[in-house]
Amino acid sequence: MARDLKRSLSIAGHRTSLSLEPEFWQALQDVAARRGIPVSALVAEIDQTRGSRNLSSAVRVWLLTDAQSLLRGR
Repeated sequence: MARDLKRSLSIAGHRTSLSLEPEFWQALQDVAARRGIPVSALVAEIDQTRGSRNLSSAVRVWLLTDAQSLLRGR
């Protein structure tokens, strides 16, 4: 089983680190590419709406919701 990958990025003017499984990193990169924005910009959007979830969990849930909406045809 692959280990989580920890990466640092800047969001909202500060540095933070995010630990995700490789599959979630790939999905995050794919969505950012589809939207034509950097991964850090997408993570910043997710950060704005995450509520009390930690950032890694918020990213996973956001990616799941995005995939589900694609399957439903939005």
